[in-house]
Amino acid sequence: MPGTQPPMSIWAQAPDYVTPAQRPPVGTPLAPHPSTPTLFTPLQLRSLTLSNRFAVSPMCMDSAWDGLMTDFHLVHLGSFALRGAALTIFEATSVAANGRITTGDVGLWHDGQIAPMKRIVDFIHAQGQHAGIQLAHAGRKAGNLPGHDPLLKRGVNDMATVADGGWPEDVWAPSAIPYNATYARPKALSTEQVEGLVRSFAEAAERALKVGFDTMEIHAAHGYLLSEFLSPITNKRTDKYGGSFENRIRFLVEVIQAVRAVIPETMPLLVRISSTEWMEWTGEPSWDVPQSIRLAKLLPDLGVDLLDVSSGGNNADQKIVIHPYYQVDIAGQIREALRAEGKSMLIGAVGLITTAEMARSIVQADGTLAGETDGTVEVEVGTGQTAKADLVLLARQMLREPEFVLRVAHNLGVEVKWPVQYGRAHFRGAKV
Repeated sequence: MPGTQPPMSIWAQAPDYVTPAQRPPVGTPLAPHPSTPTLFTPLQLRSLTLSNRFAVSPMCMDSAWDGLMTDFHLVHLGSFALRGAALTIFEATSVAANGRITTGDVGLWHDGQIAPMKRIVDFIHAQGQHAGIQLAHAGRKAGNLPGHDPLLKRGVNDMATVADGGWPEDVWAPSAIPYNATYARPKALSTEQVEGLVRSFAEAAERALKVGFDTMEIHAAHGYLLSEFLSPITNKRTDKYGGSFENRIRFLVEVIQAVRAVIPETMPLLVRISSTEWMEWTGEPSWDVPQSIRLAKLLPDLGVDLLDVSSGGNNADQKIVIHPYYQVDIAGQIREALRAEGKSMLIGAVGLITTAEMARSIVQADGTLAGETDGTVEVEVGTGQTAKADLVLLARQMLREPEFVLRVAHNLGVEVKWPVQYGRAHFRGAKV
């Protein structure tokens, strides 16, 4: 006869399976004390408590079929939760079929896309971690070929033809201005179509609730549709959605209001923006940091709990001076401006976060570490007596090292919970 099952107390249960429980969640300090780095302290977002300050940033994997997530996504996203990321935000998920960046993008525009996504969220919850979704529409940058297609004989970001499964005649934008010559020429949305897309965001949010997500992020960055409306370079409209700052942010404000209206009061809402287009060099009006600060000050009253500060992506001619803190410093500016006016919205920082010391410095209130290097020159990062952000969001570094949270803990001397299955593999000795 088979042996008796172990007590259920050591198992986490999902609707259709059980898996060994991780109690406390991986990445949680085992003996927290006053000197524990802020990076490994909890973060509260409404009713959501993150056990540490690490979040997985949305990463487009071009691996969905007709917008449906697959077993690839289960392994890809589940691996981060298993290895200590307190929050894993799913990749840009389109609210409309023609809003996908590539033909391989994930979507949530119909109910059939709920179940494959729910399976992954259930697994993440079974690890004691949290899952978020980024709701998006790619606008004029939609309808491209997946970059990893083994049969691809054209360049990455080339337009997908109808034969490729693309929709080159159904690409939308605030104004009929293509991103560049390899992208489709978009059609300018009518006022009524913009209003319809606001409803599409709300309907996708309702589906996301059925999936079981813990939080949602509205994607208004990287030159996708909402970002295109913010910019005077890509928004040449003369209706209520174009012209003045108030009109250019109107679409985003309406989307925030629509999503906030359908999600529970207890659920945190995030927004990602490109804080600058990096087009100041032209001398022409563009979206920049002062406008981002102006927008940020409005968001808390709209029910936004965290602003995810990225940059660029709306213009092929952008000129970025890259160093490790090139986006983190902007996040710090926005955070400081909010605090100066008593605004309580949290800030997330992204980009080139590859070391334990850098991750620590971003959220640590007792000062940042100078002397970070980009590999060629030392970068001054200032005295930094206050944190620049409240949460670090990681993408490429998590692809390189899914166990990055565990390595950072080891290098900072913090003993954290490891996966119960991997306990014999702890990092040992000096920094790794």
